[in-house]
Amino acid sequence: MLRTITLGSCVLVQGTFVRKLSDGRISVRVGKTVFSGFPVTGQVAA
Repeated sequence: MLRTITLGSCVLVQGTFVRKLSDGRISVRVGKTVFSGFPVTGQVAA
């Protein structure tokens, strides 16, 4: 499943979900690299 995370204030990374971490962050894999950051929540269109 694809997930999007935020790294810092304005860098987003989208990749395959790897695992959820104990501090609320998640890890995603892009190629051979694994990134960890806070998940981006979706917005509901009005």
